[in-house]
Amino acid sequence: MATSSCAFSFCSIKCSTSRENDPKSNKSSVTVNGTSTQLSQFSITSPAFTSVASVIEDLMVDKNRRTIPTEKQTVDPFRQGLIVEGGVGYHQTVIVRSYEVGPDKTATLETLLNLLQETALNHVWMSGLLGDGFGATHGMIRNNLIWVVTRMHVQVDKYPIWGEVVEIDTWVGSSGKNGMRRDWLIRSHFTWVMMNQETRRLSKMPQEVRDEISPWFINKQAITEDAPEKIIKLDNKAKYVDSNLKPKRSDMDMNNHVNNVKYVRWMLETIPGSFLEEHQLASIILEYRRECGSSDVVESICEPDEDDGDSKELPTRYTHLLEIKGEEKNEEIVRGRTTWNKKLSTNS
Repeated sequence: MATSSCAFSFCSIKCSTSRENDPKSNKSSVTVNGTSTQLSQFSITSPAFTSVASVIEDLMVDKNRRTIPTEKQTVDPFRQGLIVEGGVGYHQTVIVRSYEVGPDKTATLETLLNLLQETALNHVWMSGLLGDGFGATHGMIRNNLIWVVTRMHVQVDKYPIWGEVVEIDTWVGSSGKNGMRRDWLIRSHFTWVMMNQETRRLSKMPQEVRDEISPWFINKQAITEDAPEKIIKLDNKAKYVDSNLKPKRSDMDMNNHVNNVKYVRWMLETIPGSFLEEHQLASIILEYRRECGSSDVVESICEPDEDDGDSKELPTRYTHLLEIKGEEKNEEIVRGRTTWNKKLSTNS
């Protein structure tokens, strides 16, 4: 599933940054690792315009929006992004839109995962390392490598609501000999590796790529795991099974395989709707085994923990498996574990 064994870790959606507003100066401050960064220079003034046509014309001639930077950028007013952490971390402000929330008016897990992916790519964009690929650096492209996720751990303490302004911080760090992890502060953690784009096999990290990305490493983690939880493999005797799932064109990403967010959707849709109406996802751990292509037929399996769910004070847990259906045997795509809390309130 990877080209060079690089592990990215998505940091937890923890919102550990603090923000203060000074009514006199009308400046916002974000504290990262105890260092306060003023964001006043980061404010955006919208240019005056008289028609939609004039806006489109302005965007067509604005080559900066379409050209990948070849040098490090410190501020991106279009994406509301800012380089922090001594010049190697990334901070971005986003707003939860109406189409990104569910019936309870809170952002869906898919929305949060999409935001993590987007801010990670924006970070690489501003670093000046981005080549002509899906987050791949110049060295990776020369070695025909792409990124793929091997492990993901997301913890959600509170879901943002429609219209809420969310601040996301992300950074990268080393993970083993051939890995790189990426963390976010919103409470999530992903581990990525590299895959050869032609052979579709995992690859070691070339020294060229290591030299390229190691100056951006930060030695801290959003989620600390002493020993990663082992996820058992389910069989077709599990309580809930959803078969004959087929990827759509819109499910494919720029690396020509099914996007990671789609896997999560397939898993969660196997859980009974009556349970989802009364519970909210608190944590998800995924272990990726192989990629899924456009012609594959997928089966989603899940099993609730037998000793969970009886107590109102304890979260309910499920074990998940996605696999590709084959003529002789099925092949694993990803194993998963989800933890759920009872919803405190339900909006009508």
